[in-house]
Amino acid sequence: MSLGGGGGDSQLQQVAQEIEQIEEEKQAVENEIQSLRNQKTEIDEAIEAIETLESGSTVQVPVGGDAYVRAEIADIDEVVVSLGGGYAAERDQDGSIDTLETKKDTLDDRIDELQSTIAELESESEQLEQQAQQMQQQQMQQMMQQQQQQGDDE
Repeated sequence: MSLGGGGGDSQLQQVAQEIEQIEEEKQAVENEIQSLRNQKTEIDEAIEAIETLESGSTVQVPVGGDAYVRAEIADIDEVVVSLGGGYAAERDQDGSIDTLETKKDTLDDRIDELQSTIAELESESEQLEQQAQQMQQQQMQQMMQQQQQQGDDE
């Protein structure tokens, strides 16, 4: 009889490990969402700067190592925007904003996908938690039955 209980314990441990793994996956997805939101914030800041700046404006340009130099914008209609995959293109002011808005839309789509993934992981975790509760209840019932049988045998 005790062998059955031991098997239940190992099954319960396996379910607990699966729940823990799902929680770790969920945390990784949440971290990715936060990273994407940070990228969106940077894009918003870039859009605001491009909309605000004019030719002849003075700006501070990062040169690395937390060092900056002052520079004058020669032509605001010559903005170089990263397109992804290591490619960049020169755009005018409106074109650069459009490109950045498109990047934001792509990030929003990815965030939506990841939020769906989180919902699926939460659902899977809930099912496993219910399964674990049922297993615990079965173990308790078996123990009570064993105790009753032992009491009847005496």
